[in-house]
Amino acid sequence: MYFDQKEYDIRFEWGLSGVKALAPVSDVMIIVDVLSFTTCVDIVVGNGGYVFPYHGQAEALADYAHSVGALFASRTRQRESAYSLAPSSLVTIPEGTRLVLPSPNGSTLSLATGGVHTMAGCLRNAKAVAARASQLGKRITVIAAGERWPDGLLRPALEDLIGAGAIIVHLNGQRSPEAEMAVAGFLHAESNLLDTLLRCGSGKELVGRGFKDDIWLASELNVSSSAPLLVDGAYSGS
Repeated sequence: MYFDQKEYDIRFEWGLSGVKALAPVSDVMIIVDVLSFTTCVDIVVGNGGYVFPYHGQAEALADYAHSVGALFASRTRQRESAYSLAPSSLVTIPEGTRLVLPSPNGSTLSLATGGVHTMAGCLRNAKAVAARASQLGKRITVIAAGERWPDGLLRPALEDLIGAGAIIVHLNGQRSPEAEMAVAGFLHAESNLLDTLLRCGSGKELVGRGFKDDIWLASELNVSSSAPLLVDGAYSGS
């Protein structure tokens, strides 16, 4: 197949189609959704908690959470909710909390990798995730989640390209051209991550909605030692 980058050790691709194309030839898949899902996962796991990705129907969310003995976050960023897809809502989550995190991007990708080792990476834990992934296998694929246009099509998101590059720069092995481009994007933004995230399209949207604190949290580079790995349906530090 022309598009699976299988001749390279370190690969980079976008979205669900990227997962489906590269998972069969990968030892490890790293999902990157910087301005929501994977930053949330890092914070919860860093606090000693567990995150269950969920991409089912909204009306079944509570039942699923009950079935795994977990709380569930709001499907959107809501200040009225105790926990939501806003990373700032999770900073003080107690150790041992089991949380179902519904996400149309990060959760969907996490649950589409089949039996491949699956990790959640972001800027906060880039170096730690790269180190753990290297222990799990040689063929490592980093997937940028991206966002969605109003018509439902994938919108490549700058923050996820940068987050992917921040991980890839710490991975050893031959990089695909796609992976090299992600690294170049990260290195270009590395000295000014917060400003870059504030000025990109996704960042401007969050600022306009009153969630600037989430961008600040997401822009912190290598401040976390958590390396979330999906095991038995939940991301944890094990």
